[in-house]
Amino acid sequence: MDEIDIYLKEDLGNEGDITSDSLFTDEIGNGHIIAKNDCIVAGLKEAKTVFKKTGANIETLVNDGDMVKKGTIVAEINGPIKSILKGERLSLNIIGRMSGIATETKKLVDLCKKINPDIKIAATRKTTPGFRKYEKKAVVLGGGEAHRFGLFDAVMIKDNHIKAIGSVEEAIKKIDQKDTGKTIEVEVENEQDTTIVARMNVDVIMLDNFDPKTAEMLAKKIREINPNILIEISGGITPDNIVEYAFFADRISLGYLTHSVKNIDFSLEII
Repeated sequence: MDEIDIYLKEDLGNEGDITSDSLFTDEIGNGHIIAKNDCIVAGLKEAKTVFKKTGANIETLVNDGDMVKKGTIVAEINGPIKSILKGERLSLNIIGRMSGIATETKKLVDLCKKINPDIKIAATRKTTPGFRKYEKKAVVLGGGEAHRFGLFDAVMIKDNHIKAIGSVEEAIKKIDQKDTGKTIEVEVENEQDTTIVARMNVDVIMLDNFDPKTAEMLAKKIREINPNILIEISGGITPDNIVEYAFFADRISLGYLTHSVKNIDFSLEII
């Protein structure tokens, strides 16, 4: 059982679509999915899986990652009407959510790259439980970076690690002793720790919750100490202030992309 099976089970329960099962037997129908807004479309591959599992056929007319205009038919569906209706809401939920994330990511990427062509815009782990891989995928389709998928694929020393260990220096030393072979990123919240970390064996320094002026000053200091360290900005980043960090950061990560983005509206209409 994969995630799509779980999502379908949530919608159908043990009794299935009791409304459609009461109204139809084996009637065949056609329908199409329409974008109700201009957007970067995402989630069509997942919608294909949904309809395959419910017993309908779907032909996508655009690709995930394409920019589409309001009113565009992005997919055509045919098969048993009951099968189409079983997959309707789940497929639209997935496409709407992923397209919202991809569209907003694209907007911020384009905005920041006008200032700094090398900037990377990244997601965080502030995602919907059970839907993370699709939300991260949508960020990538919008031109962003997935960043860490979970706690297992990179070392990230954060404020609570430092408080529990006693100092950022001690935390880094312990990580070095483990020799995980993973990227080491350290979150810093003050100038003193920033200077300490820049002189140690780390790959990325995350400047967390700094105003743009202070973050720029610290970024300059880090590069003077070790120009090979990647500088990430995070914490309190919004569409309204992101450009203030773009010209001096290597990467900007923001939870906004996956926890506060508005879905794009799509509809499925039976023809």
